Amino acid sequence: MATDKEFEIAREFEVDASPVEVWEALTTGTGGWLWPMEYEPREGGAAPFGGTVTHWEPPHRLSGRVENPEGLPPGRILNKIDLAVEPRDGGRRSWIRYVHSGVLTGDRDNQYDGASRHTDFYLHTLRQYLTYFPGLAVTFTTLEGPAPSAAPDAFTKLGRRLGLPDDASEGARVRVDAPGESLDAMVDFRSRLFIGLRTDTALYRFFGRNHFGAPVGISIHDFAPQADAKGTEMAWRDWLLRLYA
Repeated sequence: MATDKEFEIAREFEVDASPVEVWEALTTGTGGWLWPMEYEPREGGAAPFGGTVTHWEPPHRLSGRVENPEGLPPGRILNKIDLAVEPRDGGRRSWIRYVHSGVLTGDRDNQYDGASRHTDFYLHTLRQYLTYFPGLAVTFTTLEGPAPSAAPDAFTKLGRRLGLPDDASEGARVRVDAPGESLDAMVDFRSRLFIGLRTDTALYRFFGRNHFGAPVGISIHDFAPQADAKGTEMAWRDWLLRLYA
C-alpha cells in the first residue's frame, strides 16, 4: 500500500543582480524564466495554483503554500515554496535560497527525480534571464509534443532535428533549424534531459520529459518587441507534429 512521502528540494546560489531585480523576477517577472504567475502582494493573499502567500517581505522573503490537490500536479498533495534573497557586494549581487517542499503520493521517486531535475533547469534559466534580459517584457509560449514524443528516443530525435551536433556542449555557438527560420544561438544548457538555447532576443527551453513517461515539451521566453505567442505556438506545434509523425 502506497504511503505519502514528504520531500524537499533546496538550492542556494548567487547572481549578478540586485535584490530588487531578483524580487521582481520571482514575483512579477516569472514569465521570463519559468511561466507567468501572479502573487497577491500581501500575507494571506492569493498565490499560484490556488495557494496562499504565507510570507511577504520584499525584497527578501517570499513563501507560498498550496493544500488543494485539485490545483496541484498529479501525485502532489501539498506544495510549498520558500524564497530568501540577501544582498551581496553592496547590493550589486544577490544570494538566493530556493526551497520547494511538500508531500508526494503515487510514483513518488519518479516525481521527486523529475521535480529535482526541472528545478535545476528552471533556476539556470532564472540566472540566464537576470544576466541577459533583466526586467524586459516577455512573450511566453509553452507546448508539449504529440503522444509519440513520449518514446524513449524522442528527445534525441528533437536535438538532431534542431541540428545540434551530438557533441555540442554548453557554450557552443550553433545554427538551429527552427520553424521557418534558422537561428544563431548559444547552447546555455545541455544534458540528457534538457536543452537550453539563447539567442539575442529569446530563451528556448526543451524538456526531455519522455524520460519520465510524458511527451517532450518546449517553452519559449521571447523578449522581442513584436513577438507573437499564438504564431509561435502554431509554428512549433507543427514542427513537433512533423517530427513525430
